[in-house]
Amino acid sequence: MKLIVGITGSSGAVYALDFLKKCQADKYLVVSSWGKVLLRDELNMSEKDLKPYIKKQFSDDDLTAPMASGSNYFDAFVILPASTSTIGKIASGLGDTLITRTAQVCLKERYKLIICVRETPLSTLSLEQCTRLSGYGAIIMPISSPLYFVPKSVDEYVGAFTDKVMGQLGIRTAKGWRAEEFE
Repeated sequence: MKLIVGITGSSGAVYALDFLKKCQADKYLVVSSWGKVLLRDELNMSEKDLKPYIKKQFSDDDLTAPMASGSNYFDAFVILPASTSTIGKIASGLGDTLITRTAQVCLKERYKLIICVRETPLSTLSLEQCTRLSGYGAIIMPISSPLYFVPKSVDEYVGAFTDKVMGQLGIRTAKGWRAEEFE
């Protein structure tokens, strides 16, 4: 599986790190300028620290990167976390960065686009933009971990959400609610 992963400047770098560590697909990373600030502020890391978990990184200002063209197939694009600014650009059809252009490619080629929103509360405008993107085929996943298994640590809480993202990609890693009754 070939995945593109975008990190933007909305709080939640720990989710991106957990996803990159756990997901065993070939991952190609794009970090926005604010995503770089996020990594530094929340995890005391740079995007260079993520290299062990990815196949290759592309600059967010490189609109000549392979994923900026629909002629290059990939299985999915996960934006984790996704800022509402990024969501607004994508919903408006703007492709002025590699992250937003890759999202436009997903929409036009009907590739899987998973947008993990990490903001609360959401304005009416952001909700309308998420609704529009959902109508276009994007999967909108507010970063909200399931609690039915009663997480015992922050790592379990974070991992529960990234497991849900991987489930959307067809990579099942966690059991669902009352799963033992469904086997």
